[in-house]
Order: sequence, then C-alpha cells, then structure tokens
Amino acid sequence: MKVVIIGGVAGGASTATRLRRVDETAQIVMFDRGDYVSYANCGLPYYIGGAISERKKLFVQTANNFSNQFNVDVRLNAEVTDIDLKAKKVTVRTAEKTYEESYDKLVVSTGAEPIKPPFPGINDPRIFSLRNVDDTDKIKDYIDAKKPKRAVVIGGGFIGLEMAENLTEAGVETCVVDIADQVMVPLDFTMAAIVHRHLKQKKVGLMLQEEVTGFAPQGDKLKVLLKSQKELAADMVVLSIGVRPEAALAKKAGLALGLLGGITVDEYMQTSDSSVYALGDVVEVFNPVIQKHVLIPLAGPANKQARIVADNLAFGNQYKYSGTIGTSVAKVFDLTVAAAGVNSKVLDREKIPYITSFTHPNSHATYYPGAKPISIAIHFSPKDGRLLGAQVVGQAGADKRLDLLAQVIKNGGTIYDLQEIEHAYAPPYSAAKDPVNMAGFVAENILHGKVKVIHWWQLKDLNPETSQLIDVRTPGEVSAGLIPGAINIPIGELRKRLDEVPKNKKLVLNCGVGLRSYNAARMLILNGFENVYNLSGGYTTYAAVTKKQSSDKPFASD
Repeated sequence: MKVVIIGGVAGGASTATRLRRVDETAQIVMFDRGDYVSYANCGLPYYIGGAISERKKLFVQTANNFSNQFNVDVRLNAEVTDIDLKAKKVTVRTAEKTYEESYDKLVVSTGAEPIKPPFPGINDPRIFSLRNVDDTDKIKDYIDAKKPKRAVVIGGGFIGLEMAENLTEAGVETCVVDIADQVMVPLDFTMAAIVHRHLKQKKVGLMLQEEVTGFAPQGDKLKVLLKSQKELAADMVVLSIGVRPEAALAKKAGLALGLLGGITVDEYMQTSDSSVYALGDVVEVFNPVIQKHVLIPLAGPANKQARIVADNLAFGNQYKYSGTIGTSVAKVFDLTVAAAGVNSKVLDREKIPYITSFTHPNSHATYYPGAKPISIAIHFSPKDGRLLGAQVVGQAGADKRLDLLAQVIKNGGTIYDLQEIEHAYAPPYSAAKDPVNMAGFVAENILHGKVKVIHWWQLKDLNPETSQLIDVRTPGEVSAGLIPGAINIPIGELRKRLDEVPKNKKLVLNCGVGLRSYNAARMLILNGFENVYNLSGGYTTYAAVTKKQSSDKPFASD
C-alpha cells in the first residue's frame, strides 16, 4: 500500500508515524510546501517572547531524523497543486520541476490559513501573521533588528493574546484591537471580563468594539486606521483575526466540503472519496454537544484524529472519531484561561435551553499559603442537568479543573457527575470539596429549587419599588464597593434583623462570591420569605463586568 500525505505538521506527521508503527511494509510519502516537518506550532509565540530560548527546541523532528527513524519519504518545499481522484495521483510542484505521484490512499492535512482581509495597506512589510516557522523567524528577526517600541495585535483570540503577552515580554509595548466587545470568543463575556482586567493590569492596551479599516505609513511608523476615526501609530502589526480551513486543493479536486468551508469527513475521517482521508484544521468535525459539524482548529484533536486515520488505513475502517467539544487553554500572563463545550452565545443561537452558574472557589485549602481564586462558569440543561459548557479562569490549578469538566462534557455527563468526581486531596493542591465538586453542588441547588439565582445582567431590570438588593458582606468589604440600591446587612446579623427585610418585595442577596448569600437566602426562605434570589458569582462577578472593559489609552506610556 502506498500512502501519500499532504501536510507534514501535527496531523500529517502524526499519521505517518502511527502508520509506520502499525505497518512496516507501507510506502509512505509525505509532502510539505515549507522548509520544516513536525514542529511545535503552538510553541511559536513563546520563542518570540523568549520563554523558549533556543529555536531548535521548536522542532520535534528534523526531516532526516524523521525519514531515518520512520522510513518515510519526506519531501519538503514540495507543494501539491492538484489531486486527480479518478487516476489516484497528485501533482507536485518544486523549485526545480513539476511532477506527478501516484497513491493507493491519500491523506489531506493541509491545516488552516490566517485570515488576511483586503485592507488598504495590508501588504506593508511591518504587518505580520503567525502560522509557521517562517512567520516566526520574520517576526523574531524584525524585533531583533528594528527594536520596535510599539505593536498592535489585531484580534483578541487565543493566539492574539499569546502574541500580546510575548511581545510584551520581548519589550514591545502592545495594544490589542478587537471588533467584538470581548476577547477570546469561546468565553462568555462574564469570564472574558476577568481577562480584560488582567491585560490592563499588565499594561497591555485593549480597544474593544473597534473595527480596523486599513493601514497607512506615517514617517517611520505604521498607522492602524479604525472605523471610529481613531488612529494608532505603531512600529509593527500582528494580524490574528482568525483562521479558515485551507481546503482550496480539496475543493478543486471535487471532495465534498461542509457548510463552513471545511472538508466533510465521516466518523472514520474518510472523505467523500473512499481512498482519501482528511484530518486536522482543514476538516469539519462533529460536536456532540450541539449535534452539528463545526470548525475547531486545535492540535489535540488533530493528533487524536491522526491515530484513527493511520489505524483505518492499516486495518480498514474499524476506528471511529467520537467528535470534538473544543477543549482549549491559553496562558495570558499570570492567568490560565480555558474552555470546553459551548458558551452561552452558541446555546442561544442553537436555541438549546440552559442554566448558567458562576462560582469563585480557591485553588486549594485556604488555610494553606498561596491559595488563588479560580472563576468557574458552567452551563447545564434545566431538564436533566447535562453539562453543556464550562469555562475556567484563574492561576494555579485552573487547567486541571477544566480537564475534569471537559471529560464530563465529552462523556455526556451531568452536574451530578461533578459532585461525584473523586480528586486527589491535600491542602497544597485542593480543598476536601474540590472547586469542580462545588460547581456541581451549586448547580444542584439551583436545579432542585433550593435557591433561585439571578445574574448580573438581570439587575438592570429590577424595579426598586418591588425589589430590594441586600449585601450580606461585612461593612469593611462593602466599603470597597456596593451595588447601587443595595442595603448592607451582614450575614452574622441577619437573623437578628429580619424585621428590616421587606416581605413584600423580591429579595436579591449577594456577597463576595455567592456562598454566604446562598446561606443567607436559605435562612430567609426557612424564615418564611418566599421571593428570594441569590446573585450568581456575587460581587466579584458584578465588579468585573460592570467596569469599563477597554483601556483609557491604547498604550500605557501615552
């Protein structure tokens, strides 16, 4: 069997190595139009910022090592320009010649390409994008040679914020511009607000709801032109608007594409042609949460798909890919930002009923030094508690909490499974009731009607004539901030001051994070008060979302 693989990075290289491990006789030819094979794509921003100090560490394998170890015919700087499905051959173009290569089975792993809108001035050499090693070298060389003082990153997605951090670490003052009202699309606005605050604390400028219209030279600077008529003068720009499947080759060949422009594959990762498989960022994958095919360009799923593709090539279609729920994580300075499943925007769009809950536990036992707050948001079904989405923003331990939540989502589990998760407990690592357990306990209280919740965005609809906000924090805590219209009755005094609580009004209780106010709500309910609500996430959530999200100045030194 002769297998031709188009693309030599995550998906393609992993397919080749797995196939060789299960079939010593297969002839494997792998084409890549670039200079490198099997490199750490996700590590590229960290080389620019200096966290990865040696360039050679980006490369998992050199082409020679790859060929020698796995007996794969690796051909670099070789671009596949055509696929002839009927004749089972591809056309390959190199600097020296154009030729054809036959195959028995073909694997398409062409990935995704950065979106580069046709803005005026888009071809200025000071405008960069980051997809591969060549892009990385251009950015790194420019920083080393030109010593830029200011950079604008256009797009606040995962790569955009990783670039903002690493440009800052490289000594370049940075501003992030995004057309949306928040960064990091997988997050709900409520969770993104925490990231906004942290970026500003780190002196990264943040300009939200600003649309770029073009670029223009201004002396030795480059002007970024905005629809609001504002202009940003920078020494360099990094485009991180997003990516789209690089599926032109597949489309030209006649392979079926999905509604979103990615290659259509079945559960075996097989395309509309039985001799062709596809994987990675170029395909549309099934999302079991919303029961639809979507685009989720992530390295983890690509590598898992590669194993399935290789095994199906070797043994026939025996192995199925169960789908992708979009589990992702990013480092944003001191924060870990992670998400799995779907957020409220997607649930609203798909008209899927859900309940949302926010909690703010600590990373480990509070009596052990160094505990840090973790913010957790979960969305779950009001019918059966099925977990639909989860987001975690925090420092120590945020990633491992998201991993637990993601596994429950992937398995079609519920909030009751969160309660049952058995975690490794010791004071330096967790509390006896882990933050994931607590998220489940809080969700059960909501689902079973032990407490009714209200969210920060609903407070504006409260009528002060018929509603009363009660803050149960201590006077010292309240002195730092109080929701307008709230009265302060500390929880320790509440039983003695029940006569101050109006029985004919809707009562909305809050504390710092929602725990004390839940206890206070139960206290009132058990004392005959009926219309009682707890503010989900407490004042911590309210304070994060109601402050100005954009920076006052694009650059801190202005």
